[in-house]
Amino acid sequence: CFGYRVAYHICGMGMPSSGAVTMGMTLGMLEHFELDSLDPDSADTVHLISEAYRLAYADRARYMADSDFVDVPVVGLLDPAYLARRAALISMDRTMGTPQAGQPPGASVARGTDYSQPLPSTSHVSIVDRDGNAVSMTTTIESAFGSFQMVRGFLLNNQLTDFSFRASDDQGRPVANRVEAGKRPRSSMSPTMVFNRHGELEAVIGSPGGSTIIQFVTRSLTGLIDWHLDIQQAIDLPHFGAQTSAVTYLEKGSRLEQLKPELERRGHDVRFMDLTSGLHGIVFNGRHADGRVGLFSHHPGRGQWAGGADPRREGVAAGTP
Repeated sequence: CFGYRVAYHICGMGMPSSGAVTMGMTLGMLEHFELDSLDPDSADTVHLISEAYRLAYADRARYMADSDFVDVPVVGLLDPAYLARRAALISMDRTMGTPQAGQPPGASVARGTDYSQPLPSTSHVSIVDRDGNAVSMTTTIESAFGSFQMVRGFLLNNQLTDFSFRASDDQGRPVANRVEAGKRPRSSMSPTMVFNRHGELEAVIGSPGGSTIIQFVTRSLTGLIDWHLDIQQAIDLPHFGAQTSAVTYLEKGSRLEQLKPELERRGHDVRFMDLTSGLHGIVFNGRHADGRVGLFSHHPGRGQWAGGADPRREGVAAGTP
């Protein structure tokens, strides 16, 4: 769990999923910028958030893996002072290109860079029942149809591909996410719940999408929190992103394609890609028991809960009174 913009407490999946920590690092860096003063689809926004992604994904590749096998410095990675130093590396005029991993507090062992391949074949569901019990669940068997082997009606996964197949880097430093017997592969699953400062549930969200899941969920959260969009508007936002290279990808066919010249002027290697998220989100849209208005009650009169489903896939938002 980590805080964001004072009022919000965001919780997600721990290791071996890199989702919550990478998202927490990204949002922790973005707290040093006034996102709400920017247009959510502007070149400044795409540049800024992509640079934060680069820094977070560089640390993800260096430090994150199964915490039963590797000492993952989660506290150090989310340390506000460390994230402030990382945020200071971001220039609004020029991309950093290929990012370098940092040295968070508690990272005592030199690590090599990960070489795993992102293979999406994932599903997500968000549920809140009439009593306020909630589930944010992401499930995956790795690439499409997993290992293509079915046993008693279940397709077996090929989750081994989530490991780095190189055990060390060119300098001989061990890769945190290397293959080891009994070890769980690192994932990017990001089932997420948002609470207020009183511990009350305000939102449930998640998505499929391989290594870009983290960015899909982060994009929607910034839409909800920084730009005060409703849940469907936040999910509908066109996608963009970056990871551990100079490549910045924009959602193919979206209005972000027009940003290519300006981003290239800032040094980005721009590519258009099919960024097929499958976001499912629910936000509290009413009043809590003590009469306080929910953090996402931007559209009064719509009931206690509001749901949104990604038009890019076959999801649907549904409920009963």
